[in-house]
Amino acid sequence: MFSKIKIFNGKVITPKSILENASVLVSDGKIIGIEKGNPTITDAQEIDAKGQYISPGFIDIHLHGGGGSDFMDGTPEAFLNIAETHAKYGTTAMFPTTLTAEPEDLELTIESFEIAKSRNTNGASLLGMHLEGPYFAINQKGAQDPRFIRNPEETEYKKLIKNYKTIKRWSAAPELPGAIAFGKFLVENNILPAIAHTDAIYEEAEEAFRNGYTLATHFYSAMLGVTRRNAYRYAGVVEAAYLIDDMDVEIIADGAHLPAPLLKLIYKIKGPNRTALITDAMRGAAMPEGKSLLGGYKNGVEVIVEDGVAKMPDRNSFAGSVATFDRLVRTMLTLAEVSLLDTITMASLTPARIMRVQDQKGSLEIGKDADIVIFDKDINIQMTMVEGRIIYQL
Repeated sequence: MFSKIKIFNGKVITPKSILENASVLVSDGKIIGIEKGNPTITDAQEIDAKGQYISPGFIDIHLHGGGGSDFMDGTPEAFLNIAETHAKYGTTAMFPTTLTAEPEDLELTIESFEIAKSRNTNGASLLGMHLEGPYFAINQKGAQDPRFIRNPEETEYKKLIKNYKTIKRWSAAPELPGAIAFGKFLVENNILPAIAHTDAIYEEAEEAFRNGYTLATHFYSAMLGVTRRNAYRYAGVVEAAYLIDDMDVEIIADGAHLPAPLLKLIYKIKGPNRTALITDAMRGAAMPEGKSLLGGYKNGVEVIVEDGVAKMPDRNSFAGSVATFDRLVRTMLTLAEVSLLDTITMASLTPARIMRVQDQKGSLEIGKDADIVIFDKDINIQMTMVEGRIIYQL
């Protein structure tokens, strides 16, 4: 057994620049060196990057499934399959995400996460749970099941948070009765509140931000922009996210949910340090197109996957993404015309910072976890490494 791994002959993407003909040295799951050239290292497994890019792994802070599984299936096997599926496309860490559901189904899903986390050796790291709902505005339900949408229930959320320390983020509509108190409670418990599926106007979004709601969930989707009420115009969450400099946004950069002009506008105003790329993928990701199911087998909704996106059966609205992370990177480079350096920031360091794991993950720096991907000029993934373990190789 080698005590070290040397990845050499690659273009190393660091937070500040791309180093030509450089190497990354790994030991005990950590990055211990980044150097120009090909240094001689004894007792090291050598991996030739063949002139391709050596990048920090991608961190997906919002996804529901892939490879034919959904986290709401409520089994550890579903979690492991999803983690292994997305690792093939460059994701090295993820925050599994729920859908609106009954409390017992949320509990089953979280318990499955905890079992899967202890067994996960071949997939992207499972860093924590993201609960999306059920505290939403019914008018902005999107593809969420309206049967389970409700206002924040203090007894319910306090019980979940007391029992499960793996909850790291919770998306909700901040204008609902009790939602500000809910957000404050999340912050007190080191959980990130995020604005989602909401009818909030600017003033409500601003109050929410002051009380901890610092992230806009799948920006533009299921939220208001400028609207009129009784003839008067009001700004919405979209404008609030732009005007509040310190509000973060996450975007489904699959080329379907947001067209090129909006991708460019988001990048121009929010920039790479406030914008995180997400797949928001459902079980149809990395699967053939056709009929699929949004959500778990128990209460899932039938959908159609076509044209590279999931749609509701009437085809009048999207029902989630089927993107893998390589597609997000490719879209930002080609459709949004963003530089590779800034795109990788949005894929790695910015989501790491939003979810407060930037000291361990999100960039190729000495002392951080060796979460590394190698990809070619067309962002085809050649190798995925998680904490020093090669879990995928083309």
